[in-house]
Amino acid sequence: MTVSGHHAHASSNGGDCVEAAANPTATGVVPVRDSKRPNGPVLTVSPSAWTGLVALARSSDI
Repeated sequence: MTVSGHHAHASSNGGDCVEAAANPTATGVVPVRDSKRPNGPVLTVSPSAWTGLVALARSSDI
């Protein structure tokens, strides 16, 4: 599965980062991976679960 598209803001400074596919509606899932391991495992979640996770991360002090 190809993952490319949205990088975490921290990716520009070498921090811990994730990437999520730019167009999840094409497959019905959002593939997510560690940006430092592009050939590593991919976690797939539903678009609604990804939206909820992003909202939680934006609202939290993490």
